[in-house]
Amino acid sequence: MTETEGKEYHFLSVESFLSRVAQGEFVEWEEVYPGCYYGTLRSELDRITAGGKIPVFDVDVKGALSLKRYFGTGALALFIRPPSLGVLEQRLRHRGTEPEESLRKRLDKAESELDFAGRFDQVILNEDLAQAVAKAAEAVRKFLES
Repeated sequence: MTETEGKEYHFLSVESFLSRVAQGEFVEWEEVYPGCYYGTLRSELDRITAGGKIPVFDVDVKGALSLKRYFGTGALALFIRPPSLGVLEQRLRHRGTEPEESLRKRLDKAESELDFAGRFDQVILNEDLAQAVAKAAEAVRKFLES
């Protein structure tokens, strides 16, 4: 899958990103990898909610916890846990979508992120994709009904 500017992401230079951070334009942001920044623009969140929609985020653990702090009880934080780091590595290698160096960085990050699982509202084990999706959908449904 390729991302499109203005659709899945807004691609900013590091200078522009950090300038916007300084101006308070992000709800949350992180330097996920050295020199590689990700964040959620407040303007995008406002656009989504103004349209009567509920935003769903797919962010790293630090971003998720920042969003949880921002929204408080108005947010549901789900931690999707792989069965093991070995299984995660097999899955990523099977995709064949990235070079070895990038893969190693992702696996190292995943290992450190496992320590954050207990800080989420719910942990979902992604052993079987269909079951994990069903559990996540059920958790979201219950949250939205409460």
